Amino acid sequence: MSPPLWSPSPDYIENTLLYKFQKEIESKYRQNFSDYQDLWRWSVENAPDFWTQVWDFCGVIGEKGKKTFDDASGVTQKARFFTDSKLNYAENLLRGSGDAPAIIFRDEHGKESSITYDEMNLRVSKWQQAMKNMGITKGDRVAGYMPNMPETVIAALAAISLGAIWSSASPDFGVQGVVDRFGQTKPKLLISVDGYYYNGKTIDVMEKLRDVQPQIEGLEKIVIVPFAGSPMKTNELPQAQDMEVFLKDYEGKALEFTRVNFNDPLFIMFSSGTTGIPKCIVHGHGGTLLQHFKEHQLQCNVKSGDQVFYYSTCGWMMWNWLISALGCGATILLYDGSPFYPDGYALWEYTAKHNCTLFGTSAKYIEAMSANTIHPMEKYDLSSLRAITSTGSPLVHKGFDFVYSHIKKDVHLASICGGTDIISSFMLGNPISPVWRGELQGAGLGMDVDIIDDQGNSVIGEPAEMACRSPFPSMPVSFWNDEGDKKYKAAYFEKIDNVWVHGDWVEKTEHNGFIVHGRSDATLNPGGVRIGTAEIYRQVEKIEAVKESICVGQNWDGDVRVILFVVMKDGWDLDENLIKEIKTVIRKGASPRHVPAKIIAVSDIPRTRSGKITEIAVRDIIHDRPIKNIEALANPEALEEYKDLDALKA
Repeated sequence: MSPPLWSPSPDYIENTLLYKFQKEIESKYRQNFSDYQDLWRWSVENAPDFWTQVWDFCGVIGEKGKKTFDDASGVTQKARFFTDSKLNYAENLLRGSGDAPAIIFRDEHGKESSITYDEMNLRVSKWQQAMKNMGITKGDRVAGYMPNMPETVIAALAAISLGAIWSSASPDFGVQGVVDRFGQTKPKLLISVDGYYYNGKTIDVMEKLRDVQPQIEGLEKIVIVPFAGSPMKTNELPQAQDMEVFLKDYEGKALEFTRVNFNDPLFIMFSSGTTGIPKCIVHGHGGTLLQHFKEHQLQCNVKSGDQVFYYSTCGWMMWNWLISALGCGATILLYDGSPFYPDGYALWEYTAKHNCTLFGTSAKYIEAMSANTIHPMEKYDLSSLRAITSTGSPLVHKGFDFVYSHIKKDVHLASICGGTDIISSFMLGNPISPVWRGELQGAGLGMDVDIIDDQGNSVIGEPAEMACRSPFPSMPVSFWNDEGDKKYKAAYFEKIDNVWVHGDWVEKTEHNGFIVHGRSDATLNPGGVRIGTAEIYRQVEKIEAVKESICVGQNWDGDVRVILFVVMKDGWDLDENLIKEIKTVIRKGASPRHVPAKIIAVSDIPRTRSGKITEIAVRDIIHDRPIKNIEALANPEALEEYKDLDALKA
């Protein structure tokens, strides 16, 4: 057996927050855990005690109350934690003070700014007063159509401090994409930039706002934050006001916080929308805060004074996850723009300059680094970097190799998997266990994760459905406008009664780790045998000539056949010899049933705006089905190449 890629030293382990937490549990509850798996097992078998300990250990500000858990007579979907507590998410993030930086921001042109904790609180106060003056109160919706910049964080925390509900979308969304989201939630206030930068271009937003504004019912005001400029003036847009005017009558003062119930709405998150109009997923103050604190402090070892960077847009849940690090006393590093502008080292120069301790990104970014020979280890001092997290899609085995060969040899690499649905992770890393090639280290503490067959039986050593058997605090409070919670139940609890089935196709390993093989709803089913697409991608990664690929199932002659689309690297063509090589590699590395019936060259692969390849959209287009929400795609034009292909007619 190959050794692990990384193992923490005893000294390293003893200096982690997780180790300290474990020792407190052992002392208080008279336990003796031999490893992380023992601690995890205790956490799911004693969930109320575990989450109470997380509250105390992480120093949650609020009134905890006495009712730790209501199991709703055993109905997982309706179970609730801390039912008589009172708290406010923003109060917990704005606990810091002093001259230490709370936020450092860089745009893609290299322009930087820094905000101390004291300055951040004063700026949140101005927004809070202005919102309160226009009538924003508990339960109102405030929306951001914003880049990943400081004012987005500040406006969000101001709204949340009043008990309002925040939702956001990145400014690259088109008009229909914005209306599909905010049109459902009906925000009273919309905050937007005038324009933004991407890949060296300045992109106007004001013209889109002109079309969005009349389609959002109940919208009273649009506040325009200056960023990239626009030829259109604010006074040309109905109900719009410049940020300077909106805030001009207010001076920073002590913040006020509306404490709410643990399960009162905090964020409305939007599903990717690849199968229809996005679902509006409501997450609560307490569940979000507890999960994020647990993941930051225990799973990722984020400490006061650390610098945490996650490359994200405001339309991806990792933005929400990132800002929660403020509550740990960390500095959050924000970046907006292309990660490859002006060159492929843009993020790494920023990371090194500010002594980043946790760097988060997507698996696709790591793959792109590999494909473009971007090797940060050769250029930068990354000695401060303790952890790298990767999500968005499965990080293939080769991606693990790349990180340790070309980014940093001694680093805790955590591939993580969860999603918008839970605004956190089911499976992720921990700083006291080894990292094995291609594997997520394990289930998150308090997350009763299991891999199950169609009858709900546990499966080890082969791919099956990923499920969670017990309630956890960051389950959605509800779906917006979902009478009787019917959509909520259909999304997670219909496949196996009372068990959360997430829709990921996952294999549990001998190390109690996990390998994600793709989404189960995009799982291939040739001859009745289910195959995860990531199993095929891992083999295609070995082909030098192929830049990237996407794999779908095509209904054919009463069965399903596997179709592989490939994007070739410059200078390579997909000829018969290469097709034979790809099939041979897949057959040897996976199995004969993984071998595609057809391999077809394309110039581009469609993706969602968070960077995930969208197998479902390709599957639908080759079957001549309508794409239900084209606005969910970052590059919908790519789908044209997949329409009516002669190669798929025989």
